[in-house]
Amino acid sequence: MNNQSEVVIRLACFSFVLLAMVVWELLAPRRELSLKRRWRWSSNIGLVILNGILVRFLMPITAVGAALLAQSSGYGFLNFVDWPTWLEIMIGVVAFDLAIYGQHLLFHKVPWLWRLHMVHHADMDFDVTTGLRFHTFEILLSVLIKLAVVFVLGPAAIAVAIFELLLNATSMFNHSNISIPLWLDKMLRFVVVTPDMHRVHHSVIRCETNSNFGFNLPWWDYLFRTYLSQPQDGHDQMTIGVSDYRDETQTEHLPGMLQLPFRSSGRPERN
Repeated sequence: MNNQSEVVIRLACFSFVLLAMVVWELLAPRRELSLKRRWRWSSNIGLVILNGILVRFLMPITAVGAALLAQSSGYGFLNFVDWPTWLEIMIGVVAFDLAIYGQHLLFHKVPWLWRLHMVHHADMDFDVTTGLRFHTFEILLSVLIKLAVVFVLGPAAIAVAIFELLLNATSMFNHSNISIPLWLDKMLRFVVVTPDMHRVHHSVIRCETNSNFGFNLPWWDYLFRTYLSQPQDGHDQMTIGVSDYRDETQTEHLPGMLQLPFRSSGRPERN
């Protein structure tokens, strides 16, 4: 897989899932949104475009490219043994998902990393575009973390490509404002993070914010006891966002979003 084909495949999958989630949200919304879509959507999607451009210019290699390099050079744990392809793909995807869970936890616990990640949480509504908005510095750090995982683990390039597609798709899915029957939601939570499960993580209540860190697989929250089933105020009444930042010009307009990590709330920085 070369860089050009990787970009085409990722863009096609991204567009398909985004469109599917938007249509689903319009046909069967989970809760009523409090803000107009015009500014939120243009800012959130604008941030994705900005991040994509900067990553391409600033990062000399993608995670898939790094996997190809690691494989050809024999770097990484998985290159020490001749694994069956299917098993190597499974190990690579699950290991990467655990690494992203750990990264997410780290961005909540380390104050200066939380300042960056807070841009994602500061969205005062919760829909598919929330799953796309991450501060540029967080995205760049995330890419570096993925590259480090690739060279330590040495996964097959196809495993990295599959994980990247899954991560993008599930991030849009589990941030979507879509209605899923409760019985189906309970079943899905055994294999994937659902929107109702992840919405709890976007509550202004701190103990709820510090729960449900999984993006793709829910198993790590169960295993490490960070799982919380429901928000205390219920999904319809819960408040989304960060309690110290409720100004739309800061949280929903692109210039304010980019500046948000460098603003002071006047309170000690703790999460």
